[in-house]
Amino acid sequence: MLVKNYEKKDNKAFFQVEVNAEAFDKALSAAYKRVKGSIQVPGFRKGKVPRKVAEGLYGADVFHEEAVAELAPEAFDFAVKTEKIKNIGTPSLIDYNAEEDGGFIMSFSTELYPEVTLGQYKNLEAVYEEHEIGKKELEQEIEAVRKKNARYVEVERPVQNGDMIVLDFEGFVDGVAFEGGKAEDYSLEVGSGSFIPGFEEQLVGMNLDEEKDINVTFPENYGGDLAGKEAVFKVKIKVIRETRLPELDDDFAQDISEFDTMEEYSENLLKKIKEEAGKASDSHFKSGLLEKAVSNMQVDMPQALIQETCEELLRDYASKLGIPPTTPREQIFMYLGLDESSFMNMMEAPARSKAKMELLLDKIVEVEELSVSEEELEESYKEMQEELKLDIETIKKEIDEELLRRDILRRNAANIIYDSGVKITPEEADAIESTEDEPESSESSED
Repeated sequence: MLVKNYEKKDNKAFFQVEVNAEAFDKALSAAYKRVKGSIQVPGFRKGKVPRKVAEGLYGADVFHEEAVAELAPEAFDFAVKTEKIKNIGTPSLIDYNAEEDGGFIMSFSTELYPEVTLGQYKNLEAVYEEHEIGKKELEQEIEAVRKKNARYVEVERPVQNGDMIVLDFEGFVDGVAFEGGKAEDYSLEVGSGSFIPGFEEQLVGMNLDEEKDINVTFPENYGGDLAGKEAVFKVKIKVIRETRLPELDDDFAQDISEFDTMEEYSENLLKKIKEEAGKASDSHFKSGLLEKAVSNMQVDMPQALIQETCEELLRDYASKLGIPPTTPREQIFMYLGLDESSFMNMMEAPARSKAKMELLLDKIVEVEELSVSEEELEESYKEMQEELKLDIETIKKEIDEELLRRDILRRNAANIIYDSGVKITPEEADAIESTEDEPESSESSED
């Protein structure tokens, strides 16, 4: 094969691939064998018509289309590797023609990854917010854990905030029951805000087996036909359970952790809270740096790249839901409860953002001349081994090494941004923003 007349224009590549006579004839023979069973010519049994006879009867190009279907993917891949084309999406076969010497030429076009002009990506400033973690935060976390381990005990007293109750209810608007407004044996934590405003407050003070009409008004922003309407709920209290929180003692620490005392448990929990707070600050700082680096670069985003990234996000969602990777797109949309148009509209903004970030990192890899060492590659395999609980040889068979190398390169490019980043406080960021927003002063002069 030979690539000819390669041209780039408006983020598109146009080129031809020439196939020699021998390769083209081989493709024609393969095409003939695939379709000969359907060829019928008087004097020949079905499927026994010689190729030359069929070509003479139906035209010399009778098998060209079938041959092209086999040759085109291979020819396009050859051109991509030969010319190092960074293409996006599905290529187009513009035209194909047989030559007098028996060879064959196919003309292709394909969209290209856009040209990226980097702006500043080192020594950028971003907010790093220090979180003061102390006794108050520790007590809040312990209380949350305590509530998770609460017991509910049935009591015979009026309903109080915080009780877990079981009730029947049915809602009416203008005396007519509305759809979705009825339930039996419904469990509700009073004061949780699960119902519309005013409903749970009127449950407080009700007794076991008591029936009552509760008057409420649906919020103006409530979905459907009920928005802003007055309603009456007929309710009956069937069970009242009181929340019993466990004592904060050594027994509690032993029940919920590997520690023997509350003191040991509290010390460990405080350490974890501080670590999580630090991770959150780091993540926010790094995101801020990336956003600035992306905003500083110049690139014209082709729609094909956004579409391609949307497809990646679709497969990611499918994977998280446990949907096999071979599942047809239409079936994935059915699982998600969306049609294709709705999903693509919903994902266009995050897909654009993701694609821009990857273009940024790939350009930094190129400019910084980054490469992946064998040590880095093996370290990544070991990390996957610990996470997936598989032996390294199995992982190596399943993982595309080129994609792994790309991910390592992008991670190293991001680290260049992070390592050179400058941490500033929220107050410093506000001061900078105020300065940037101030209009330029102009001095007037009198003649």
